[in-house]
Amino acid sequence: MMDDKAVVADTVAWLERAVIGLNLCPFAKSVHVKGQVHYAVSRATSESDLLTDLIQELKALVAHADKERDTTLFIVPDYLQDFLDFNDFLDVADQALVDLDLDGVLQIASLHPDYQFAGTRPDDVTNFTNRAPYPTLHLLREDSIDRAVDAFPNPESIFDTNMQTMQALGVAGWHALKVGPGNSAEVPVAGAEKLPGRPADVASSDHDCAKN
Repeated sequence: MMDDKAVVADTVAWLERAVIGLNLCPFAKSVHVKGQVHYAVSRATSESDLLTDLIQELKALVAHADKERDTTLFIVPDYLQDFLDFNDFLDVADQALVDLDLDGVLQIASLHPDYQFAGTRPDDVTNFTNRAPYPTLHLLREDSIDRAVDAFPNPESIFDTNMQTMQALGVAGWHALKVGPGNSAEVPVAGAEKLPGRPADVASSDHDCAKN
């Protein structure tokens, strides 16, 4: 089993090499270099435990100032490996926002190793824009999204540009980036100097499996 440090390292490698490296999200580099991305690893293996962890991270995000923690990557390495099951959980996640009165304050984006847009084949390279090493929920602040969109000249062009980027890259080019599980032994987390002795802004759930 990959430990939390390795899971986060894989996720950071994917963020740097794919999301930022290919400019799939023009807004990602700024929060990454400022150390404002929080990495939360949930070891839940049931829906109820996963929901508990998610609620904890949603509350934690709004409890922090955006300059300290702008966004959270909530990583689920041990559960929801099936994309359809993952998709079903998104309804539960969205309901949690409503129940916490955070609908309109936060939103949740989805990333998965087998992500598939409707109407595409599983091996369609355009699906890889939303493929992360592990099932991941991206917790975002609505205000931050609005500011980023306002500052970007043509935000509606991002999706089409990403599709063109992926088609030019191809599946072989994507795999050459080495952004899957276990492809990054050590990747420094931006802002690590702020938290001596451990990666910056990394959390694990109470459902961690026992470690030897």
